[in-house]
Amino acid sequence: MNLKAMTLAALVVASPAFAEIKIVDAYARAASPSAKSGAAFMEIINTGAEDDRLIAAASEVAARVELHTHKDMGDGVMKMMEVEEGFAVPAGGHHMLARGGDHVMMMGLTGPLEQGATVTVTLTFEQAGEMVVEIPVDNERMPGAMDHGEMDHSGHGN
Repeated sequence: MNLKAMTLAALVVASPAFAEIKIVDAYARAASPSAKSGAAFMEIINTGAEDDRLIAAASEVAARVELHTHKDMGDGVMKMMEVEEGFAVPAGGHHMLARGGDHVMMMGLTGPLEQGATVTVTLTFEQAGEMVVEIPVDNERMPGAMDHGEMDHSGHGN
């Protein structure tokens, strides 16, 4: 094998097979116009052959952005908490970020999330890397299992 062929072979072996991530039906909302926090929801679809994981999110509309979920504390009490390990998105599969479940939490909003506006969020995946997503604010979307305004925000500076 000549040097050129060996170099090409090494590049092919060294190149990771990146997941192919698509974001579907994304929207953001706040519990009220004066809320200090908001959330973004979406379906993350991995059309690739490699598993991936959403590990971080960032946005200039908030002082802090975290990946969150809800945990049933019993007696009808739900608590939001950060998911430091992120959300797995299996190869050929998807992961839902939905109200009452996993979501992108934006804390310390720099301004209101106004109906019809757009929020720029950078999602970071282990394999696919960074993806900038323009997310429409839809404060009128019907609530799912639970409204964010009813969540326990303790420990999050709100």
